[in-house]
Amino acid sequence: MTRLVSATRGSAFNALDLRAVNTLRALAIDEVEAANSGHPGLPLGAAPMAYVLFSRHLRFDPQNPEWPDRDRFVLSAGHGSALLYALLHVFGYDLPLSELRRFRQWGSKTPGHPERGVTPGVEVTTGPLGQGIANAVGMALATQHLAARFNREGAAVVNHRTFAICSDGDLMEGISHEAASFAGHLRLPGLVVLYDDNRISIEGSTDLAFTDDSTKRFAAYGWHTEMVEDGNDLEAIDAAVRSALAQDRPAFVRVRTHIGFASPKQDTAAAHGAALGPEATRETKRALGVPEDPAFLVPGDVGEIAGKQREAGRALSAAWEKEVTRLAELDPELHAEFEARRRGELPQDLAARISTFKPGEQMATRNASGAVLQELAQALPSLFGGSADLAPSTETNLKGLGSVAPGDYAGRNIHFGVREHAMAAAMNGMAAHGMVRPFGGTFLIFSDYMRPSVRLAALMELPVTYVYTHDSIGLGEDGPTHQPVEQISSLELIPNLHLVRPADANETRLAWLYAAQARSHPTALALSRQKLPVLSGVPEDAVRRGVYALREPSRQAQVGLVASGSEVSIALEAADILSQEGIAARVLSAPCLKAFLARPADERSSVLPQSLPHVAVVAGDAAAYLALLGGRRAAVDLEHFGASAPAERLYQEFGITPQAVAAAARALL
Repeated sequence: MTRLVSATRGSAFNALDLRAVNTLRALAIDEVEAANSGHPGLPLGAAPMAYVLFSRHLRFDPQNPEWPDRDRFVLSAGHGSALLYALLHVFGYDLPLSELRRFRQWGSKTPGHPERGVTPGVEVTTGPLGQGIANAVGMALATQHLAARFNREGAAVVNHRTFAICSDGDLMEGISHEAASFAGHLRLPGLVVLYDDNRISIEGSTDLAFTDDSTKRFAAYGWHTEMVEDGNDLEAIDAAVRSALAQDRPAFVRVRTHIGFASPKQDTAAAHGAALGPEATRETKRALGVPEDPAFLVPGDVGEIAGKQREAGRALSAAWEKEVTRLAELDPELHAEFEARRRGELPQDLAARISTFKPGEQMATRNASGAVLQELAQALPSLFGGSADLAPSTETNLKGLGSVAPGDYAGRNIHFGVREHAMAAAMNGMAAHGMVRPFGGTFLIFSDYMRPSVRLAALMELPVTYVYTHDSIGLGEDGPTHQPVEQISSLELIPNLHLVRPADANETRLAWLYAAQARSHPTALALSRQKLPVLSGVPEDAVRRGVYALREPSRQAQVGLVASGSEVSIALEAADILSQEGIAARVLSAPCLKAFLARPADERSSVLPQSLPHVAVVAGDAAAYLALLGGRRAAVDLEHFGASAPAERLYQEFGITPQAVAAAARALL
């Protein structure tokens, strides 16, 4: 069995460092043993590189985990969370051993995969492989953008870096290719990704499915690359990281490690995802030269690391506050903006700064969104984003505000390229970084390419905004490959994702205000390609209500017509038809179902009383809308794929017309 070398080359590291590395290893396997669940293999192999980062490179204040100028660390290989929790404990975060003992248990601060908002020191929720790499790219981009905006000679208030540790699985996932290509194109400095190259996956050797030369791949993307042949050589890892940080572009450090190092299961798939077992744990600790008992032992000199890091962290954050003070002296106006962003403040008169639209005009909601976005960008300097190579179609270009480019990060437009998945995950990294409000645009149909990252944004409660245009068969001639059918109802299934499908330009204005004011949820805007009439009677709180009565009949209603987006105008026409027949119909616009569901039950029932029959109208799957309706109900919707033809012909052929809605209402009566 391979044993840990007794010393490293040179004098930069000493016996205490080796004890600390092995303490991290022992803590990690004790966590997994206590839970009888988890992943001991990565912590045993990757502990040296993680220790080098935390002890020699990361700048952080464990008593102030949200210190704005901290270095960011992302464990993209989130299954190795036991190592991260051991690091956070040893380096002084508020994560006591009692929490490590409760690894993977109900209510603990040590869940099976790292979760933002649960554990101090965890920046993003990781586990779905590849996400963390793309999150780190977003963090690094936010850092460079903010540095270009706020740093002045004599006042460097944004001066941090982003580090990540990834695995073979991260590099197999397509999102890592998208994110690495994007970061390499932009030549993002201050981004260092360490690759835990242990050559083992769950099924066995990575040779079964993964024989890329990852070093050459990242070099082709434009990254600086380093190779460390021995993952236990602390000095070699340190030198590689130092070289990486000296570059003017992102750096990829490949570190050859051994999964399950020093255990009887070393270099086998058996070390990946299950507890070692009592006997193998004892053997591993003997091989590492640490006491077999008690579990969760932190030697006294290793325990002193926490106090030293707390002291060093206080000094770092105090020195930074002086930089902020100098910025206030050099540029009071810029300092005021910096502090407002730091606190997440919005202008009190934000709504008044955004123009309304005149009823009676015709305007696609994607065009209305573009007009609103221009004014919103002037009111909110933190607004920062772009599209997946679709800005002319999604109306997401911020005019006159410049574009991010290699070596120049001051612009507020981001050209993500045709990389929807990486765009969404990078937006998560930007939002988690803080001080920017990211948005990203594409066609609604391509939300499927982004879904894992959208789900994680909702889980992390990140206020990102998705601009999804071409929201129905109304996009017309591009045909069924580009026409969403199930996407609206599918996205509504994601907890905490607030999808807004505005009926007209003024609801679109309110949708953007709703997104801009969000604090703890992502917002998706579903916007039309085709022109829609600008409606009268849209209240200022329409989106916040979620569902509201846009038109009430002059006498007691006999039926309700519930619609969103482009179908609201169809419902209004249907109500006119029914009125001519003596049937009183109320028309309800439903721009945001999550907002509606957040209202008290009595308010919801007053808006959609069960005693009243309802027809749901949507040019797609109506399941999400039907779920709101009790009693007698029907749907005029689409339960099949679309077709290639002009939008007007499609609505006629598929029976999503005022006449069909009126007929459905009559049938209920």
